[in-house]
Amino acid sequence: MAARESRAAVEAVVFDWGGTLTPWHTVDLGEQWRVYAREVHGIPVDSEAVSPEDVAAAQDLAERVFAAEAAAWARGRAEHSSAALDAILAAAGADPEHDRHLLALAAYRRFWEPHTLTDPQVRPLWEGLRERGIRVGVLSNTIWTRDYHREIFARDGVLDLIDADVYSSEIHVVKPHAEAFEAALAALDVPAENAVYVGDRIFEDVWGPQQIGMRAIWIPHSDLPDNQRVAVEATPDAVVHELREILDVVDRWA
Repeated sequence: MAARESRAAVEAVVFDWGGTLTPWHTVDLGEQWRVYAREVHGIPVDSEAVSPEDVAAAQDLAERVFAAEAAAWARGRAEHSSAALDAILAAAGADPEHDRHLLALAAYRRFWEPHTLTDPQVRPLWEGLRERGIRVGVLSNTIWTRDYHREIFARDGVLDLIDADVYSSEIHVVKPHAEAFEAALAALDVPAENAVYVGDRIFEDVWGPQQIGMRAIWIPHSDLPDNQRVAVEATPDAVVHELREILDVVDRWA
């Protein structure tokens, strides 16, 4: 349903990624780094023939990376500064030249794979937007590279429908900083008043884009942990519960 209507034509719809284009999953964030660290130290998941020293070293590495990542995300919420995976690993003292580093990164990706699957409603939604002459964008707060995200979109058969994509790992700020949204709008060559942002978080995805004149559609289906919530007063321009409903909202605004 719409919270308020607008007369400006919609020329582009920009999407958040995690929890919006991918269904929300509750993930053990510490386990991602235990997977990485076990691989660095060559510890099979189901093996008991492992030295206590290797187990302790893997646990220490996992805890250091987890703490470095948590600190990076906390800075993002407080200062709106961005971070990247390589920098987080470096801050934790992980060795990128270690002979098992690439194997560990591959294990880390395997951990995340089931949580990165694109919602099946995305392709028909994006095709519908394209049929209406509306450009499709992606703007994500992420520590992952552009190439990694594009591999995910290609794997799920939707990369060809993206007109422009911007990832916080490649710029110096994260949402809700105005410059993050401005970077996406510049890539799409669309003014703020003719653009819509879609996301699952009030602070980053509703309050943020509205500060520069974009409309915001909220999808309130993510069970955000308390430490990822930022209290802010914002009213979305529309609320939907499934991605397919966005076409009706856009048609109403048209």
